[in-house]
Amino acid sequence: MTGANGFSVSGYGPERAGWTRVFARDSLARRLDWPILFSALALSFIGAALVYSATRNRTELNQGDPYYFLFRHLLNTGIGFALMIGTVWLGHRTLRTAVPILYGLSVFLVLLVLTPLGATINGAHAWIVIGGGFSLQPSEFVKITIILGMAMLLAARVDAGDKPHPDHRTVVQALGLAVVPILVVLLMPDLGSVMVMVIIVLGVLLASGASNRWIFGLIGAGALGAVAVWQLKVLDEYQIARFAAFANPALDPAGVGYNTNQARIAIGSGGLFGTGLGKGSQTTGQFVPEQQTDFVFTVAGEELGFVGAGLILVLLGVVLWRACRIARETTELYGTIVAAGIIAWFAFQSFENVGMTLGIMPVAGLPLPFVSYGGSSMFAVWVAVGLLQSIRVQRPMSA
Repeated sequence: MTGANGFSVSGYGPERAGWTRVFARDSLARRLDWPILFSALALSFIGAALVYSATRNRTELNQGDPYYFLFRHLLNTGIGFALMIGTVWLGHRTLRTAVPILYGLSVFLVLLVLTPLGATINGAHAWIVIGGGFSLQPSEFVKITIILGMAMLLAARVDAGDKPHPDHRTVVQALGLAVVPILVVLLMPDLGSVMVMVIIVLGVLLASGASNRWIFGLIGAGALGAVAVWQLKVLDEYQIARFAAFANPALDPAGVGYNTNQARIAIGSGGLFGTGLGKGSQTTGQFVPEQQTDFVFTVAGEELGFVGAGLILVLLGVVLWRACRIARETTELYGTIVAAGIIAWFAFQSFENVGMTLGIMPVAGLPLPFVSYGGSSMFAVWVAVGLLQSIRVQRPMSA
């Protein structure tokens, strides 16, 4: 019998039962990328500890239960892990056939945000409140459908052997597919997610083998688009103020520059080994806003120190390294493009999140993958891990 993920689960006699069967050369257990799996789990559990430390005294947020956010973070991790297993079982090739449905659903959900069903949370009008304390951020799932949709279009004729690389018409179609949800998200406006999506598009095009003229053209168009967005005042005032504070940190240290200044104080006070979990004065004193989400890295810097914060970066690096290896080893362009899109997503979002806490990037309201609190983000990154695992599972054994 062959599962949807393409690996064989038949042909084992009684003598190959038990652990021998589980770890046979063509078994799922041997084909999975365990470094990615362990690194992602470690990041999620470290995140749980940091989220707990940041919220245990926040009675205005945790409803009087110091473990409220801890339990929910672990629940989100469990659901995300289950989604990863389901993604591996279905396989990225099966999901390829469902791209039109997934894409249409994701665009529909981001459009709902612009209706009265949309809600503003932490200053961003990017959510749909489901009820029972749960909310959904559709832009997180748009990242996945952009990757899958562009990969499907760009790789179709190449994997079939009709073309050595995507032609100009195919690239235009792929860009059109990506532009629609990006424009909707920009209207929210959710600038952080738009930035990630643009990087994803560039990463996907680079991996597809598209002409370099498209890459340089898109970079130029992006620069002109940024100027147009600024001049047309598409962004909210607080977003413009964030960029102004990034350009001049001394502009408003008690106002828009407050978050970044307090974040750097928190990280700088941690020293080599940190103050100890739950013992950071900046975290305990609640000087840094949104420490369980966008600024969770400041908790690591203060309470776990350079060593603990460095460990998070190392684990993220392992995920990216193994993802690069998966992208390189797969023999199909579709798998390479999907892996490259995920690499671009994780790399830029991690750099932006950590960078804004250090003051080297503007504040953009992006979570740290696997670490920050948030269901939508956690579900999306674990689905991405499932896609990477599926690509590895279905590679030839000689790779």
